[in-house]
Amino acid sequence: MNRSIIADDLQRRKEDLEDKRTTNNCLIVKPVNKWIDDAKSRPIPNMLFSELWYENELAILFADTNQGKSILAVQIADSLSRGIAIDGFKLECKPKKVLYLDFELSDKQFENRYSVDYSSHYTFDNLFHRAELNPELDLPKEYKSIEDYLCGTLEATIIGNGADVIIIDNLTYLNSDSEKAKYALNLMKLLKKIIKSTTVSILVLAHTPKRDNSVPLTKNDLAGSKMLMNFCDSCFAIGASTLEVSHRYIKQIKQRNTEHIYHGEHVILCEIHKELNFLKFNFLEYTSELDHLKTATTASIDTRDAKMVDLIQQGKNNVEIGKELGLSEGAIRKRRNKLNC
Repeated sequence: MNRSIIADDLQRRKEDLEDKRTTNNCLIVKPVNKWIDDAKSRPIPNMLFSELWYENELAILFADTNQGKSILAVQIADSLSRGIAIDGFKLECKPKKVLYLDFELSDKQFENRYSVDYSSHYTFDNLFHRAELNPELDLPKEYKSIEDYLCGTLEATIIGNGADVIIIDNLTYLNSDSEKAKYALNLMKLLKKIIKSTTVSILVLAHTPKRDNSVPLTKNDLAGSKMLMNFCDSCFAIGASTLEVSHRYIKQIKQRNTEHIYHGEHVILCEIHKELNFLKFNFLEYTSELDHLKTATTASIDTRDAKMVDLIQQGKNNVEIGKELGLSEGAIRKRRNKLNC
């Protein structure tokens, strides 16, 4: 037999033996080139929601109460189940089966959002599945709480339903003590393990503690931020705008598969709008986060508008008005056009 063939065979046996030895070890040790070779056989992750969330990532979306987390999450789920990108955002994959774990809304509240006064309902794709807790559940004795039971059976539920994408709304329900480091750590370990073992993509919705709306959004605004941020692959947040009550901006907080694109000088501005029977985020433009923060001179929209009109009447230009109101020239120009002044 050819010596090179024998050498190759021995090398393969050695690698197989090394793989077996590492099966039950805490660490899997292989040459770096072997890691890269193994990675080559796996597909390049596609965008699920622009550069904010990729396939096989554990992502977090956080915002203050009533800022539209669930509205955006359902819109993303609808997009993924149809394989159609949301206007203004990117999608690189074919339709996926989505499982939305809804611990926020009742079925009737959900119906109201996606209908016209409980009639003329929006029709979702059959790949979009929604789940809520069974009110008649008898908790098995081995579990201390419904949250423990849910976490203990989550992986089996995902596999059993053949879901490609999981959206959890929201983190607070999964563990009421998620702000405490040890619970946040255990929960994120579980979700990370599920991603590793099933190749699903997971989006977790979370809240912010009471925050100062005059300062930019950062990773520190996420409840339990340190542990949660360490274990997630990507994170983005929703902030409220002081320019319009219905306006929201989306900011990229953490990313691993891409460069930092949607930062403070380039956030995504959207408007929450119900188009017939579907409540959603409408893309408007890219803008600066600073234009949308609350300041001493823009404590309310009405107060700011009145001040702006007064400054216009004094003959001041947009740059001068912007300096007094703490806004950019572009923000003043757009607001003047909207108010026709």
